[in-house]
Amino acid sequence: MTLNIFFFSITIKKRQARLVDAVQNELAENHYEQNKDRQISVHHFM
Repeated sequence: MTLNIFFFSITIKKRQARLVDAVQNELAENHYEQNKDRQISVHHFM
């Protein structure tokens, strides 16, 4: 009788956001919110 056992260890590290990436994400969120507000105002206008 053969018993094969494999052990795997997985380590997950949280990535540190760079300043440039954080600024780009903030700008993208701001544009998304502006477009969403614009769509809502157009929808209420009609």
